[in-house]
Amino acid sequence: MRIAVTGSIATDHLMVYPGRFVDQLIEGRLDKVSLSFLADDLEVRRGGVAANIAFGLGSLGLRPILVGAAGRDFAEYRAWLEAAGVDTASVLISEERHTARFVCTTDADQNQIATFYAGAMSEARGLALAPVVERVGGLDLVVVSPNDPAAMVRHTDECRDSGIPFAADPSQQLARLDRAEARRLVSGARYLFTNEYEAALLQQLSGWTERQVLEQVGSWITTRGADGVVIAGADGTRVTVPAVPTDRVADPTGVGDAFRAGFLAGLSHGWTLPRSARLGCALATEALRTVGTQEYRIAADELIARSGGTPVATG
Repeated sequence: MRIAVTGSIATDHLMVYPGRFVDQLIEGRLDKVSLSFLADDLEVRRGGVAANIAFGLGSLGLRPILVGAAGRDFAEYRAWLEAAGVDTASVLISEERHTARFVCTTDADQNQIATFYAGAMSEARGLALAPVVERVGGLDLVVVSPNDPAAMVRHTDECRDSGIPFAADPSQQLARLDRAEARRLVSGARYLFTNEYEAALLQQLSGWTERQVLEQVGSWITTRGADGVVIAGADGTRVTVPAVPTDRVADPTGVGDAFRAGFLAGLSHGWTLPRSARLGCALATEALRTVGTQEYRIAADELIARSGGTPVATG
């Protein structure tokens, strides 16, 4: 199964400040803030939703095609992804901008001050899927994950026009979309991914009820953290797949991306949606137990073999 994953490619710079931001804020002077925080720790992690999903698919033995934009500083990251089994030949390299970057400082109260630099990601709107299709000999599924909003709309339109099945995963970019864009990103999707909050936000932005959203898609997969996953269909069926428990929680960042990778890998094996979701939950737990979105290490055959849990029909 040839899966192309479109979306963001980024580097995360995460710092820890041992004090409290609030202690440095002076009442009555917040209109002229000039502060500098001395951080005790810095972690540089590979990230970006599309890259995270592609890494997970590669870890499970697939050869996903990553479609996105990065900067000239992408060489080391490219080598990392290729080693994990990801096809990066369709990544656009910007001549002017760095790879997207997330810079975040967290204080002792878990408050955060962060800046996201879109960088090369803003050039993703210039990427077309047709050359990718020609290069790899066809696509069975395109994942449209968070990216430059214009790129997301373009890739969705291309899939509909070409008859290529696609999965809509608007995620955090929902807040950037207007009603028409939200509807265009969802309409015709074979699979729609959201978490619970995003599900409510999507309905608010699109002006559609849950039933109307389901009339636009094949299946709506909603992740609910420790409460597992709900798979809903337009025929009124709802199936709940429980999360895979763990006794160690290290970092929740990228857990949703790992779920998507596991779910899509299950589909590539011809599995049912519930069994695919079970594999997604298993990989999500591996990501949850590890600091960093692409730092987990798995034995793919073993994880696949023990992911045959029993789903619960709820409607």
